[in-house]
Amino acid sequence: MTDLTKLTIAQARDAMRKGDTTSAEITQACLSAIDGAGALGAFVHHTPDIAATQAAAADARIKAGDAPDMCGIPLGIKDLFCTKGVPSQAASRILQGFKPEYESTVTTQLFDAGAVMLGKLNMDEFAMGSSNETSVYGNAVNPWKAGDVKLTPGGSSGGSAAAVAADLCLAATGTDTGGSIRQPAAFTGITGLKPTYGRVSRWGIVAFASSLDQAGPMTKDVRDCAIMLQAMCGHDPKDSTSADLPVPDFEAALTGDIKGKVIGIPKEYRMDGMPAEIEKLWADGTAMLKDAGAVIRDITLPHTKYALPAYYVIAPAEASSNLARYDGVRFGHRAKLAQGDGITEMYEKTRAEGFGAEVQRRVMVGTYVLSAGFYDAYYNRARKVRTLIKQDFEAVFADGVDAILTPATPSAAFGLGEMADADPIKMYLNDVFTVTVNLAGLPGIAVPTGIDAQGLPLGLQLIGRPWEEAGLLNTAYVLEQAAGFVAKPKKWW
Repeated sequence: MTDLTKLTIAQARDAMRKGDTTSAEITQACLSAIDGAGALGAFVHHTPDIAATQAAAADARIKAGDAPDMCGIPLGIKDLFCTKGVPSQAASRILQGFKPEYESTVTTQLFDAGAVMLGKLNMDEFAMGSSNETSVYGNAVNPWKAGDVKLTPGGSSGGSAAAVAADLCLAATGTDTGGSIRQPAAFTGITGLKPTYGRVSRWGIVAFASSLDQAGPMTKDVRDCAIMLQAMCGHDPKDSTSADLPVPDFEAALTGDIKGKVIGIPKEYRMDGMPAEIEKLWADGTAMLKDAGAVIRDITLPHTKYALPAYYVIAPAEASSNLARYDGVRFGHRAKLAQGDGITEMYEKTRAEGFGAEVQRRVMVGTYVLSAGFYDAYYNRARKVRTLIKQDFEAVFADGVDAILTPATPSAAFGLGEMADADPIKMYLNDVFTVTVNLAGLPGIAVPTGIDAQGLPLGLQLIGRPWEEAGLLNTAYVLEQAAGFVAKPKKWW
């Protein structure tokens, strides 16, 4: 059998059912791979004992014939998900030492389905970043390389993307507030799905921007996304935004038939200065879907140009509110106080020491736009723009469009340190193709479809109708099969 760490979820599931391998064997292979991949900085908390116990239980379920599809599958869990008794820091100093007494709904459902936790994965602090360089653990590194330059795996789910691309785990959880699943997936040559807002429970996930955050799978291919999403979904009464809707059989929807489906190509995504290789990738993807029988239609989403500024008002505003709870009183880091310091000094010093520069920047921006003198000028105006962006998508879907094809990122992965000290707006522009999906609450998926001149992966994004992840996954499956992307990073770590 092939290297066990290289198996997809579907391959591992089938092999374990046939008795060709066991969860314990796959899990041990992944743990060994993780031990040899410290240079990638992907895993930040290791849980080999938990993994061994869960794998043994999974093997017993498989042997008894009582095994869901995710049973025995070794996963990495983004550090944003609370995991009972295991450090859950959101890559921030302010949550240093925090071990929750509860389990997030997503990880509960995955573990109930028999999945195995290998450990916690690196990320940008509080999911604020596009390069994984704001993490208190230090940056994760893309397993793909261009010469001697070390590249970002993207953010905020950079550790998740790096771990899956490097075959350290069979799949990983991610979260997406403005592109944090799809951008790192595109940068590392894997598949990443952001579901419809409300499809997956947010309970037990450390909040960044509550009206935008959504958890999703990061996997080696589209079929694995469908299998993993199935286990992650479902109504959760503990999350007031969780939708009480039936969960389709996402894997069964992968028929490969998209004849007659209408694919929209939005003119507003043709940005000034877009690299020729991104233009070609988009044109090639369009041709692939047309050859598969889809109807290609030019569409307009006129308020797209306002999405990025609206997002960077709304997200920091919600973050400033959500992060107000981190004060050093009940859990996490607490600053050492000088004689005579009171509770005000404790709050100030703890938050100054505990939050990194990017988180502080966003909290300050958020506090500013919510302040009495600027609430209407910035926050309320941004909310109105958000409504217009959502209405643009609603109009297009009402006109018969089934999915929308766009680039996933404006470039391939860039070098670590390349943007870290630059104008932060330059970094924020990485989200230019992805934030609209979060603002409108839609499902979106990034699929690897090509390679740039340096040999780095490039991805395309498909945006679907709300609650129609099944159809979106099928269209992505067709694109994946047509593109035939099979490249893997050459091991250097």
